[in-house]
Amino acid sequence: MERVVITGMGLISPLGNEVESFWNQLVRGESGISRIDTFDTSRHKTQIAGIVRNFDPDAHFGRKEARRMDRFVQFAVAAAEQAVSDSGLVLDQIDRERMGVYVGSGIGGIQTLLEQKDILNSRGPERVSPTLVPMMISNMAAAMISIRFGALGPTLSPVTACSIGNTAIGEAMRVIRLGLADVIIAGGSEAAVNEISLASFSNATALSTRNEEPARASRPFDTERDGFVMAEGAGIVVLESLSHAIRRNARIHAEVIGYGSSSDAYHIVATHPEGAGALQAMKLALADAKLAPEQVDVISAHATSTDIGDKSETKAIKKLFGEHAYRIPVTANKSMTGHMLGAAGGVEAIALVKSLQEGIIPPTINLEQPDPECDLDYVPNTAREVKARIGLSNSFGFGGHNAVIVLKAYSS
Repeated sequence: MERVVITGMGLISPLGNEVESFWNQLVRGESGISRIDTFDTSRHKTQIAGIVRNFDPDAHFGRKEARRMDRFVQFAVAAAEQAVSDSGLVLDQIDRERMGVYVGSGIGGIQTLLEQKDILNSRGPERVSPTLVPMMISNMAAAMISIRFGALGPTLSPVTACSIGNTAIGEAMRVIRLGLADVIIAGGSEAAVNEISLASFSNATALSTRNEEPARASRPFDTERDGFVMAEGAGIVVLESLSHAIRRNARIHAEVIGYGSSSDAYHIVATHPEGAGALQAMKLALADAKLAPEQVDVISAHATSTDIGDKSETKAIKKLFGEHAYRIPVTANKSMTGHMLGAAGGVEAIALVKSLQEGIIPPTINLEQPDPECDLDYVPNTAREVKARIGLSNSFGFGGHNAVIVLKAYSS
């Protein structure tokens, strides 16, 4: 089977709109959470989110093209452009029938739907845009990336809620391993910070209401956590077979060596309290990578800053790794980015690649009073220099979807 490597990375996030600025802020322990100023939150219990700033779609795409894309598609295409540029791919020199796209979104173009519903109510059916449906459907991020780069190979839009990024990377890895594609652009995108999503999550008591201290609101594993913080963005990587990357003398960021997926089969929103599905996915990922638990150097946790979620993930890690669990640094990027939903896995994969490259583990910020049931080494508040070769990244989603990937520092 083919080995699979990451040759390109791109992202749009509340911590910056390209990889280096994002990484620098992550390592410094800076928060991307702020008060929402994109719509009126005066009647909302939660008034904070991880908002993408300084992203001008009209300047990036041109006004006409930008208006044909929902915000989640704009993010995905912009991140994919970065990733392809970073990869050094020369499109005219590769077989684009063997180039695919695996990019998904959990919620898709909900903002476009809301805007067109308002037009329907106020101006009548004659004024509803004929592009409503193609703008809002979740597969349009993958479709637009495919169109952008002339990718004629396997193209898929996985919808596994907040585990989408890892699902996309893992499933794409399998396709390349089997020799069915040479290159796949993979990841996730989300732009769902709006009135109705905020109201729904808030009424489900899932969101933090620490409105006066936005930067301190997302606090995984801390006793004072009171829910997750919604965020938006996109995280995209270019995956290639090692043989293809070597043939074109590509720079290789890391290798994808394992993938595991499972279902909790438990509840539509609540994670299994004992972390059964998370444990199964991690086991499968390590088995796929042909690794013993003791060989893992760092874990990028899903860690959304919810009571049951943080506890169940900690339980799953301890069940799988035993005593070694207490020796593995576990980092929670969402303490700084917020929860980017379908974009989270892709962005966190990029952060993990940077950790393997730079030998630095980003901190879990706001961890001031650790939950007694969350007693692992979460790299509290300050980044740590650690020489790491193998990292495991967890992503879990509503409905019980679990997806775990294993990354390795590349060596020939």
